[in-house]
Amino acid sequence: MNAKQQDPFKTSFESLDEFADLISQVLMCPITIEDANHRLLAYSTHDERTDPARISTIIGRRVPEKVINQLWKEGTIPALLKTQEPIRVKNMNDIGLNHRVAISIWKQDEVLGFIWAIEIDKRLSDEELDLLKKAADAVKNKLLQLQTRKNKKEEHSQEFFWKLLTGHLKGEKEIFENFQSLQITPSLSFAVVVYQFRQNITSKEEQSISYLLKTSQRIKFMLYTIDCNQLILLVSTANIDDPFHELDHFAQGFVWKMNERYGITDITPVYSSIYKDYQLIGKAYKETLEVLSIKEKFPIETKDIFNYQGLGIYQLFEVILEKRRDQEYENNSLKRLHDYDKKHNSNLVETLEVFLNQDNNINDAARELNVHANTLNYRLKRIAEIGEVNFKDPNQKMILYLDLKLEKYQGI
Repeated sequence: MNAKQQDPFKTSFESLDEFADLISQVLMCPITIEDANHRLLAYSTHDERTDPARISTIIGRRVPEKVINQLWKEGTIPALLKTQEPIRVKNMNDIGLNHRVAISIWKQDEVLGFIWAIEIDKRLSDEELDLLKKAADAVKNKLLQLQTRKNKKEEHSQEFFWKLLTGHLKGEKEIFENFQSLQITPSLSFAVVVYQFRQNITSKEEQSISYLLKTSQRIKFMLYTIDCNQLILLVSTANIDDPFHELDHFAQGFVWKMNERYGITDITPVYSSIYKDYQLIGKAYKETLEVLSIKEKFPIETKDIFNYQGLGIYQLFEVILEKRRDQEYENNSLKRLHDYDKKHNSNLVETLEVFLNQDNNINDAARELNVHANTLNYRLKRIAEIGEVNFKDPNQKMILYLDLKLEKYQGI
C-alpha cells in the first residue's frame, strides 16, 4: 500500500491485530499497539524483523518493567503523555531496544494507549509520521470500547474487595465464586498493603497510581481500591522466597516512583501479616490500620517499620491498656519523675526515654540529647534517686520503657 495515499486507515477493521498489520503494511515496519499501562493489545505478524524488547513484550503480553523504567528515565514516556505528535526513541542496546517511533492514542485529554513502530531498516519520513498520526486517530474508538469494558470490570472488583475488607463475605465458597466471576486467580497466600497519602487522592493521582500498579512486575496484585487518602491492595505472596523482603521493596519502591515520576510525596506504606485464608482479609486490613496508627504516634521509632510483624511490643498496646484501665495501674517511678519535671522545669522523663530507646548506650543517648556524656550520667543518677530506678534491673527498665510508650500512645 502506498504511503502517499490520503488516509489508508479510513476503513473498518474487525480486530486490533488486523489494524496493526494494516499499519505495518503502510509504513513497512513492525508495529505494536499497547494500552495506557503498556499491556500488549496487538502486534503486526507479517514482518519477521524485530528486536529483543518487542519479543519480550509479545511473549509476556506487556512491556518489560526494565524497559518502562528506562523510557521514563530518558524522557520518552513523559513526552508521550504530553503530546499527540510522534516521538522518536533512540537505540538502547542495554535493554534490547532498537530505534523506533512512538505515538500516543488520545481521546480528548486522556491517553488511551500507544503505537510503536520499529525503524529497523529505514527511518520514517515526515509523510509517514503523518500517516502514523492518522492511525492513532483511527484506532482511538476501539481502545475506548476496551477501556469502558475494563472500567466496568474494575468497578465490580472494587465492590468485591470492599466486601472482603469489611467481612461481608464469610464463606470460602462464595469468595472463590466471586474471584472466578471476575476471572481472577486467587493466590495461595496473600497480604494487604495500604498506602496512606497526606490528602485525599485526586482522580489525576488515581490514574498515576493505576499506571504504576499495572506496570509493576515484581509483586502481583489481585485487587485494589481507593478510600479517601488510602490506596488498598490485595497482593500475592505465593512463590516468593522472602516475601517480607519483597513486600518491603514493593512498598518503598512505589513511594519512590510516585515521588520521582509525579512529584507526589508524604506517602506512608504499610502491610499486614501473610495469610492463606481469604476469610481473614478483614483481619489483615485491620492490622494495616493499626500499623498506620502506631506510625502516626511514634514516627521516629517506627520510621523503618512497614509491616504488622515488625511492630513488636507495639502490637500489644491495646491489650495492655485495657488491663491497665481495669487495674487503675500507675507507674510510681514515672509519676515521681513527671512531678519533679513539672516542679523544676526539667526533662528527666525525656532523658529516661531517650536512654532506654538507645538501649542504655550513654554515647548514643548523649548525642541524641545534644549533651555531654558526663551531663547525661548526672541526670541518670538523679533519675535513679528521684524515681527509685535501678538501671541494673532489666525487668524495671522494661516496664518503664513500656509505660513511657503507652503514655505517648494515649497522648499523655
